[in-house]
Amino acid sequence: MQPSTAEIDAYLEEDIGSGDITAHIIPENVTAEVTVITREPMVLCGKAWFDAVFHRLNSGIDIVWHASEGESINADTRLCDLKGQARALLTGERTALNLLQTLSATATAAKRYADAVKGTGCKVLDTRKTIPGLRKAQKYAVRCGGGFNHRMGLYDAVLIKENHIITAGSIASAVQLARQQSSAPVEVEVESLAEFQQALAARPDRIMLDNLSLDDIRAAVAINNRAVELEASGNITLENIRSVAETGVDFISIGALTKNIKAIDLSMRINLVL
Repeated sequence: MQPSTAEIDAYLEEDIGSGDITAHIIPENVTAEVTVITREPMVLCGKAWFDAVFHRLNSGIDIVWHASEGESINADTRLCDLKGQARALLTGERTALNLLQTLSATATAAKRYADAVKGTGCKVLDTRKTIPGLRKAQKYAVRCGGGFNHRMGLYDAVLIKENHIITAGSIASAVQLARQQSSAPVEVEVESLAEFQQALAARPDRIMLDNLSLDDIRAAVAINNRAVELEASGNITLENIRSVAETGVDFISIGALTKNIKAIDLSMRINLVL
């Protein structure tokens, strides 16, 4: 995936504004070589964003990567070397690292959860609980880490929640109205086995079991008998995700993949001024 020029310009404008008044103490013709390393284990994600930031500032900057996108990397590993105009390297440093550390953190979290359900046949999904302005990028990062994407936004799938059901009058009515309005996949969120039975009778494409106990999830899986796709969600952690996956659900969605991340600790240091 490649970021658009408009996206990169927005990220840079946020930091640069009317101009980098600190970097301008460096003469325009000074060049430098710098290295980026990671201080902690990570899954690398966001190379295209990192590169685009520097190339937007100066197309002559040379970037050599020593790791691949989606690769698991140990702490204190050199990620890449850059060479070019010192001003551009200094100006782009924070924006480029912000993007790289955030997307790598998302990919790293996704890998931890995806690894935890290996062999169960269950897929780990993200949600719409993303950082504003980084929806597509974070969902790409989830895929880099071995996870899968739920709907991208409100436009590509129907997800009927409690307030939709209340407004529509019933689960059956909500599903019927959704089918009439759109050909997009229809999912219904339920909070009890009783609601699950109502949703199953309405035959959506998928039913989300929100905060149900393990026993209730197992019961729903048995009642469903593969009639529709089942997704578990709510209070999923690394400690309990394996147990949830082993109930037989098809998917587990986790907001923490994109909203509870801790940025990867990266460092960029000048090695040589030319």
